[in-house]
Amino acid sequence: MEQVKSNIQTFEVGDIEVVKVLDLLESISPKVLYEDKARSAFDPHLDWLQPHFLDAKKSMLLSIHSFVIKTRHHNILVDTCIGNHKSDSGFPQWNDRNGNYLAELVAADCRPEDIDYVFCTHMHVDHTGWNTQLKDGRWVPTFPNAKYLFNEREWACWKDAESKHDRAVIEQNIMPIIEAGQVQWVDNEWSIDDQVSLVPTPGHTPGHCSVALTGGEKKAFITGDMMIHPVQIAEPQWQQSADNDKALAIKTRTGFVEDHCDRDIMILGTHFNTPTGVYIIEQKGQRRISF
Repeated sequence: MEQVKSNIQTFEVGDIEVVKVLDLLESISPKVLYEDKARSAFDPHLDWLQPHFLDAKKSMLLSIHSFVIKTRHHNILVDTCIGNHKSDSGFPQWNDRNGNYLAELVAADCRPEDIDYVFCTHMHVDHTGWNTQLKDGRWVPTFPNAKYLFNEREWACWKDAESKHDRAVIEQNIMPIIEAGQVQWVDNEWSIDDQVSLVPTPGHTPGHCSVALTGGEKKAFITGDMMIHPVQIAEPQWQQSADNDKALAIKTRTGFVEDHCDRDIMILGTHFNTPTGVYIIEQKGQRRISF
């Protein structure tokens, strides 16, 4: 079941409530994400991609949002988007922002101090930004009472990164959390509780993890960037330009689509525009979505 209020979407997964909190919605050319694809590549799928996931000009609608998972045990925030006042992101439109994310979080009935755990599916710039906020000229943890779950395998690939943009992520979004003593180091098959578990989905980054939710007899799955746009449900072989290991990413994505087709498992796309929570179905021999 889905409820929509303003930019807030709420999903029920049995006795778990999942709230989508929006940081930014962008319309971009497919070539930003899929270097070898023109807008015409979407033509076989326009009947189910428009208007929610492609605009009238066949630009991709990509949502950058968090999911707040409210279980009977904890409040868990998955992915922290872009953040405010950041610099050197590699994407000019993401620098020096002053967005309304924290107000949206409060509108979702969850103050920063209410968050028990923060988990980033991976350490890219648009998944770690609100880990921190700028106060008195310093980057400090946005969620003061939370344990930030940092994947050891993911961090091993990031800690010695040399590029300007990667160093900006580390210095603004990651190191302040480590220095504040709020990190809980986890492996990539760790369970937060009996309702929320990390699932390794490598390829986009070496330590990339998705998140599996179990609320009684209902299940859901938060994708992270294992797939970024719903077209990859029909075309899992489409290569994402930002995938670290493109062949492994395709293998992971293809296996995921096969395993979740025609099953009662809600797919919560980390960059899927509204309706965001979808189901994978097979229709006339092709993979599609329902919602």
